[in-house]
Amino acid sequence: MVSFCPICGKPVYFGEKKRSLGRDYHPLCLKCHKCKRQLTPGQHAEHDEKPFCTNCFMRDFGPRAGNRGPAVIRTYTASS
Repeated sequence: MVSFCPICGKPVYFGEKKRSLGRDYHPLCLKCHKCKRQLTPGQHAEHDEKPFCTNCFMRDFGPRAGNRGPAVIRTYTASS
């Protein structure tokens, strides 16, 4: 069975596929959507069905993305 690469849309044959996050990619197509760095299968994140390296993902979609400031951590203690 032939699957299609989510990046280029062309068929991905068994001998050439890189499988990651449930999809089959061509080896050269599996790269960060932003910085274009080659990615290792399973060692990246995905946003809107596009692969991102960890650095770009955290910069764009992490807790401090968009200049929202640091993530707020709240601790609750039991009052007596």
